[in-house]
Amino acid sequence: MSKTEGVPTDRGFLVGIIFFILGLGTLLPWNFFMTASMYFNERLNTSEWRNGTVSNRKEYYFNNWMTLLSQLPLLVFTLLNSFLYQRVSERVRIGGSLVLILFLFILTAVLVKIPETMDQDTFFSITMATIWFINSFGAVLQGSLFGLVGLLPQRYSAVFMSGQGLAGTFAAIAMIFAIASEADSKTAALGYFITPCVGTLITLISYMLLPRLEFARYHLNNTSRGYELETSGELLPTDSTDLLEKTKEGSNGSMLNMSQSNGQRAEEDGKQAFISLQMEHTLSSSKSSVMQVFKKIWVMAFCVTFVFTVTLSVFPAVTVDVRTKYTGKWEKYFIPVVCFFLFNVMDFIGRSVTSVWKWPSKESRLFPALVVSRVLFVPLLMLCNVQERQYIPVFFDNDVVFAAIMLFFSLSSGYCVCLSMTYAPQLVDAKDAETAGALMTFFLALGLSVGAGLSFPLRLLV
Repeated sequence: MSKTEGVPTDRGFLVGIIFFILGLGTLLPWNFFMTASMYFNERLNTSEWRNGTVSNRKEYYFNNWMTLLSQLPLLVFTLLNSFLYQRVSERVRIGGSLVLILFLFILTAVLVKIPETMDQDTFFSITMATIWFINSFGAVLQGSLFGLVGLLPQRYSAVFMSGQGLAGTFAAIAMIFAIASEADSKTAALGYFITPCVGTLITLISYMLLPRLEFARYHLNNTSRGYELETSGELLPTDSTDLLEKTKEGSNGSMLNMSQSNGQRAEEDGKQAFISLQMEHTLSSSKSSVMQVFKKIWVMAFCVTFVFTVTLSVFPAVTVDVRTKYTGKWEKYFIPVVCFFLFNVMDFIGRSVTSVWKWPSKESRLFPALVVSRVLFVPLLMLCNVQERQYIPVFFDNDVVFAAIMLFFSLSSGYCVCLSMTYAPQLVDAKDAETAGALMTFFLALGLSVGAGLSFPLRLLV
């Protein structure tokens, strides 16, 4: 492998491709379960026959529970990250999580073939437990990979996040192909859930290949490049020591009449001076406290929390129940295309736009105002043709109107989230950027959880 100044190159951008696959694999669980909500709702919300008559069917509110039990693990394991990082090795966290996610996807695929006579309460409980655990392992996987990709050059973080951004689109396309196959519902669902099994297996193999690539070994194993120094000897830089030696030699050559003891004393005084200066520099560059960092980024923390609160409060719990006014084949494709595919594509575009155009600026009060204005999407989507409904009348029954609302809803979500996450580290000193990133990750997870919780009352209000 060719090298530049002793640093190996990423031949064929193989490490970049692997981290793109790893990014894709981290969000496959959430997106595949979310996109398959139609399958789960059809299986759970079936009518019950008693004494020759149709009794009231039981409402499981699958979309709400699925959203809540997907996001709560993210919040919990974000808080537990420091504990896990210290006590569990990287290979166990990443490799073990991928193996367990693969097992749970296989279990979900097996459940598809179990007859529908299976008790619905049992099926619901197993599915909810699967969602909780699969997203718990997914949260550990995501946090660990963020730490891993942080050891590589910055562009690899962008590649990793691009993979994450396309996970939803990948799941939506898989669902569209499953429907287009025109197979029976069980076969289509089985093929759909086999897809993430293959995807997770490829992700696991990709992670196992990383140690075999010289570029990855160089960056991932070279963890001693931090600026933290542990001993007073390390506080004295090498070049400073060399300077002292040269000064000593020069002094010995030009001041032969000085005694050896005076020379030693001067040397010690010089070392102490350098050490004192280095210690002052180290203390001045020490990291700020979490509260000090929070005071600088609280506006961006609020923005990312509010964006995800609004987004998750109606997507997918409310949007997945919107019905088209047309009948025929389009009826089967309506939700996969207009709800899931459109949302994920526009969300990805919104995130990508921030790399070339950032408006408003991080100091502008217009940005938080723009974020808060997104709350208007909540009533707009609730006024679409959501079925079944009890309280609010349908105001927008046109498919094009719903698609237009979804387009701006998802585009603004991706744009505002990425802008918030980009601005936060810029508001603090470089030494505090890592703390700012960790805080923003926590508030991101908080927004997802709050939005998932709000989806229950909002769906009941429709």
